[in-house]
Amino acid sequence: MEYLIRKGEKQDIPALLSLIKELALFEKAPNEVVVTIQDLEQDGFSKNAVFTFFVAETVEKQIVGIALYYIKYSTWKGKCIFLEDIIVKESFRKFGIGKKLFLEVVKVAKAIKVKRMEWQVLNWNESAIAFYKKLNAQFDDEWINCKLTEEEINNFFSN
Repeated sequence: MEYLIRKGEKQDIPALLSLIKELALFEKAPNEVVVTIQDLEQDGFSKNAVFTFFVAETVEKQIVGIALYYIKYSTWKGKCIFLEDIIVKESFRKFGIGKKLFLEVVKVAKAIKVKRMEWQVLNWNESAIAFYKKLNAQFDDEWINCKLTEEEINNFFSN
């Protein structure tokens, strides 16, 4: 399997969204994706872009995987990278694409001297857990994820 890893470009946004939807289907939440092409273009390529991504592209120019990340800040550690998602099309898994995408983000983390690289994995996603274990990742069972939805945020002060 021949492919290359490169930085994502604006014209890759439709493929990015398609892979996001494929991941949502895999995670049994296909109706949860509300982000649009316009959102991704604005949030990834405006003056105040909030994410960056890499793509895995075949020699036929088909995008078969992505790694999307952003910079975050830890009050204790300083600058960190959060790897939001690695997504590889199901038919292209087991060719090392996910690992190459992961390593590309690690290169960025090293180049910009972050103090930590973080990501999440669903507790039932055994193949992803095994993948990260092979990479000697630390698993944290101490922290609990918390969130407010857009609706909850919008209604927060209305009570």
